[in-house]
Amino acid sequence: MKSGTSRSFLVMYGVALALAAAGFLVAWRFVGQPPPRSFRFAAGAKGGAYYAFAQRYATFLEARGIRMEVVETAGSVENLRLLQDPRSGVAAGLVQGGVADAAGLEALVGLGSVCFEPLWVFTRAEQDVRLPADLRGRCLAIGPEGSGTRPLALRILAANGLDARNTRLEPLSGTNAAAALVEGRLDALFAVSSVDGGVVRQLLLDDRVAVLDFAQAEAYARRFRTLSAVRLPAGIADFGRNRPAADVRLVSPAAAIVARETLHPALVDLLLQAAASVHGGGDLLSEPGTFPSPRYVDVPLGKDAQRYFKYGPPFLQRFLPFWMATTIDRIKVMVVPLLVLLLPLLKIVPPTFRWRMRGKIVRWYRQLHGVDDGIEKCDQAALDERLLEIDRVEREVLRISVPLGFADQLYNLRGHIELVRGRVASRRALLSKKD
Repeated sequence: MKSGTSRSFLVMYGVALALAAAGFLVAWRFVGQPPPRSFRFAAGAKGGAYYAFAQRYATFLEARGIRMEVVETAGSVENLRLLQDPRSGVAAGLVQGGVADAAGLEALVGLGSVCFEPLWVFTRAEQDVRLPADLRGRCLAIGPEGSGTRPLALRILAANGLDARNTRLEPLSGTNAAAALVEGRLDALFAVSSVDGGVVRQLLLDDRVAVLDFAQAEAYARRFRTLSAVRLPAGIADFGRNRPAADVRLVSPAAAIVARETLHPALVDLLLQAAASVHGGGDLLSEPGTFPSPRYVDVPLGKDAQRYFKYGPPFLQRFLPFWMATTIDRIKVMVVPLLVLLLPLLKIVPPTFRWRMRGKIVRWYRQLHGVDDGIEKCDQAALDERLLEIDRVEREVLRISVPLGFADQLYNLRGHIELVRGRVASRRALLSKKD
């Protein structure tokens, strides 16, 4: 009795689960796609701070199963151009504050600033340069086209009345510019770089070179809102030689991670975690915990970055491997609609099952009622036919399998079969006496 019932019960629950599974598969198609396994990141020139940062981000992501291809570029301006061009394949990159133009930024979002990047102005030590205005008429290296240094240098120079008509501006940068400055072929070198940048560190330690103290740093920060006034402590580059010999006031944009708005939210989280790993401990210009930050970003902060800065890394990513956490996060999106689908199905199964079990019994009660109806009007031949029908019903009923909870109804049916058989037998006996 039980095997057939169990099969029936399992079939009904199987149908419910199959419908839920179908709903799961349909929902899965509409849930956001999984993050890509790789993407391209615009950095900067090899040997520069941006490129070094990007390499460290790539190492962080590689450990979590994501390959980040670091793209060497001329700097922030080129990075921004690559981000604005969907054909470049670049999904994110480092961009210096102050170089972003409002035009063409609709498809881009800021993920957060990662460090201060001061504007360094190095001159030869024997020169008397106290203000940027003192550089009028001299030969200056302001960086090549495409670098972040060039637009900021031109802005500072323009604020002091200097331009290509009254000053010689050379598109040099890096070690070439440093060598030209030391050799006397340049009067000043402009560079936007972190304190740890190779060229900056080299020049800070060189006695033949002086770094310009921006006495008007606070004023520049008020005039140009993408700049901050920062201070480099005396002796920070070399305590023994006391380099620099005094505190140096600097103006500084902030480097920020900018991405295409189509960058997968999971990669946004991962990039910001990488930035926290690389920059969270602070540096010579910022306290621990200053970066990454939602401040100092020219490009409007994306909603995924806003969520990160408000709540921190996704909960599951704090305890589980990246891909496992990402998959579970995607599945969570479907839990509510699936429960909405599954719970009613599971609630429907028990009453449906009871209806089916009761239907097995009611079906034979209908036939038994047909046999019992009109017995008083039957002749002997009709009564014999009804007895045969009762026997057939009884044989079929004996094959019925129902759960124990329905056994009383089954036994009642069997009892009623005997009752109807007794009525037929009594009617036959009565007709026999009359004959």
